[in-house]
Amino acid sequence: MTRVNIHEAKTHLSKYLKRVARGETILLCKRNVPVAEIRPIAQNAKPRPIGLAKGEFEVPKEFYDPLPQELLDYFEGKK
Repeated sequence: MTRVNIHEAKTHLSKYLKRVARGETILLCKRNVPVAEIRPIAQNAKPRPIGLAKGEFEVPKEFYDPLPQELLDYFEGKK
């Protein structure tokens, strides 16, 4: 694990991100005191298929009704 002070990490961020992408963990320090880690995140092996919840719920007809004027006023910042 590589220890890097924050100023060094800001100055050479792209260099350290390349190392993280290769699987390395970077320990960020403030005045040589560890404060955070930068580590790779797990990548999904395959994309999720579309339609996983098909048939699980039904959109009610009221969903397509116009919104009340009072609610529209809130969205538009009039209230």
